[in-house]
Amino acid sequence: MIDQEEKRKFKRFLVIFLLLYDIFRFGFAFVFAGLHIALMAGLFLEWRRDRLAYSRGSPKEAGGPGHEKPDIPKVSVIIPVHNERLHLAGLLQSLALQDYAAAEFIFIDDRSSDESSELLRGFAPVSLKGGAAPEQARIITLQENPGPNHKQYALGKGIEAASGEFFLFTDADCEVPPGWITAMVTRMRADERIGVTIGPVFKRPGGKGFFHLYQCFDHAVRYMYLAGSTGLGAAGGGFGNNLILRRAALRAIGGYDMVPVSPTEDAALISRIRAGSDYRIRSAAGADLFVLTGCEYSWKALINQTLRWNNGGLFSSDPATRFNFRFLMITISMGIIAIPLLLCIPSLWPLTGAVMFAMTLNTAATLRLFGSALPKKGIAYIPQTVFTPMYFTFLTVLGFCGFKIHWKGSQVP
Repeated sequence: MIDQEEKRKFKRFLVIFLLLYDIFRFGFAFVFAGLHIALMAGLFLEWRRDRLAYSRGSPKEAGGPGHEKPDIPKVSVIIPVHNERLHLAGLLQSLALQDYAAAEFIFIDDRSSDESSELLRGFAPVSLKGGAAPEQARIITLQENPGPNHKQYALGKGIEAASGEFFLFTDADCEVPPGWITAMVTRMRADERIGVTIGPVFKRPGGKGFFHLYQCFDHAVRYMYLAGSTGLGAAGGGFGNNLILRRAALRAIGGYDMVPVSPTEDAALISRIRAGSDYRIRSAAGADLFVLTGCEYSWKALINQTLRWNNGGLFSSDPATRFNFRFLMITISMGIIAIPLLLCIPSLWPLTGAVMFAMTLNTAATLRLFGSALPKKGIAYIPQTVFTPMYFTFLTVLGFCGFKIHWKGSQVP
């Protein structure tokens, strides 16, 4: 009698366990795949908004002699520099070709010990269209930087010195397109409720082979995630080397000092504006504002860079950003960790299948919108689709294990 009762209890337990197991594995697949379908919808919405902003925000053209001058606001282009002599020439050449007359260039020379300061002093912007040239560069020299995020401290000093209605940021290892300032301002002029517009950043291939192609693909996929989440109203990250900020939006949160210290200061700024003001965040998608940045030349350097970005999301001071990013990274990791278990537990296939479906969707969207900025490699993107979630899982494990990040000679908090 006891044996029969225990058998019934065991069968009941087994039925409940299998039901919960099926709910878990299929629920995971539907939620994860649904999330990425929603992100694709957000990406499409943001692309449509960008096209509309481009058409609405174009500055008025001058009508010739005797007519009113174009109505263009002043822009402060703010660039931190720390021992960048190997990269500055490309940046300065691209900045010199900007056709935006109402621009000031503010460089923060952050304790550079190489020839960076000499290169900055030789910068002379010109106008492509024969109008008034932008103002000459202003150089702020820092002899000390208390950190803990040295770049964030340097940016704060640049913002203090800026006089523009908009602050436009890039990095010393980047190159910007000729109409970059105009293109970014155009997006902001479309709607006064926009506080920040983030532009796409892509890596220049540093060579041939999987390693260099992956860096280019990784940057594009990250921007796809960013634009998709922005389109859904959940912006929590950003590319600080292609970002324009409205002065009024910064004032609305109490100034740059109110941005919490973070290894990803750009993401912290965006999260603060989203949570602490009524201003909107937008991600631009037009080819007129693609910024190129340098690649890394070793896996160690790449892991250090991408771990910094990943940790910025995993441990963000903004609860919404932290929850969203952790949910995404943990679910991706579950699908990848399930792969070796499929040999003994094949029923886990929905976890891995959902991740592969999502990455196929992401890859198709990335190549469709940003393929012109990526190396033309055709089927070479197939292994990228598989490797990307594995790499994200690796970074997530490192992050939760407490691996420290060193960036440009110092440890990042």
